[in-house]
Amino acid sequence: MILLTPDLRERLIANGRQRDADHIPVIKFFNPLGDGVWLATELASDGDTLFGLADLGCPELGSFSLEEMASIRLPFGMGIERDILFETDLPLSAWTDAAHQVGSIRAAERMLHVVERARRKDI
Repeated sequence: MILLTPDLRERLIANGRQRDADHIPVIKFFNPLGDGVWLATELASDGDTLFGLADLGCPELGSFSLEEMASIRLPFGMGIERDILFETDLPLSAWTDAAHQVGSIRAAERMLHVVERARRKDI
């Protein structure tokens, strides 16, 4: 699977040019066989360094390498994948707070989905 489409790459680079903004995550990567979820908001001009929220057992803000993720080889010929259905309107700070509150990005995603569904019912 292609981890970054040209459109996603451009959106991440544009965010990377805007310093000190609370960007909305553009993309979610995940390990289909275990721990590992990454929400990326920015891509540095080097074309490799992503910034966002990474969870390899504990959610942390920071930088991670696209090349490194692409090089990971998992059993059955699998690798890190892009969640093609991922969408959010929430900024990275909301994801970070939720992930720290419940312990992981995956748990935060479930919690935020429930909250969003409840909000839509009230509208």
